[in-house]
Amino acid sequence: MISDNLLKVQQEIAKSVERRVRSLPEPVQLVAVTKNHTVDAMQEAIDAGATVIGENRVQEAQQKFETLDRDVVWHLIGHLQTNKVKQAVKIFDVIESVDSLKVANAINKEAINIHKVQNILVQVNLVKEEVKSGIYVEDLEALLMAIDKMPGLKLQGLMFIPPNIEDEAKLRAMFAEMYNLFKQVETLPLENADLRYLSMGMTHDYQIAIEEGANIVRVGTGIFGQRQY
Repeated sequence: MISDNLLKVQQEIAKSVERRVRSLPEPVQLVAVTKNHTVDAMQEAIDAGATVIGENRVQEAQQKFETLDRDVVWHLIGHLQTNKVKQAVKIFDVIESVDSLKVANAINKEAINIHKVQNILVQVNLVKEEVKSGIYVEDLEALLMAIDKMPGLKLQGLMFIPPNIEDEAKLRAMFAEMYNLFKQVETLPLENADLRYLSMGMTHDYQIAIEEGANIVRVGTGIFGQRQY
């Protein structure tokens, strides 16, 4: 049952909060990742208490957005192509996956067009995985300073997807490094940012992520079971 799974994840989040080594002021937010899951499954999760959903693909999100009869906060957590920006800005409350100046400029332009300030997170590619999106750490400050001057954007924090590894010590070290990076970003002379979120951790590692400072976790399989392809 989705409702049982959701309750279990919420309980594990609470336990992880008690074990935190590092933390940010904002309470931990659970994003229920609904990629490849049906609208009925989404409605069941929302009725059981899920308040934020995450989608990886704009096109899939748009179809669900038009049929989901529920009041919910929408997060885009997948890579955003510039040709999908127009739809994304209409749908999503938060775009977690901003990873380049090109994408930021496109979102800013579209947000201004529809008189919206788009909340965003910047995705960081901490270990320079070629198969993953995200800005490299050495390029992060320049991107954040540029975003800070864009009136259509509100920078709210950072997002990170770790490599697919089983080594808990290495995962923990990367999450801790991301937390330290967030604290460094807080010292930048950003005038318009509202830094509050560090999004990291998924079904297999969200407990470790919370212990090391995450306050957004993105859980799909743990709530909905295996995806139906």
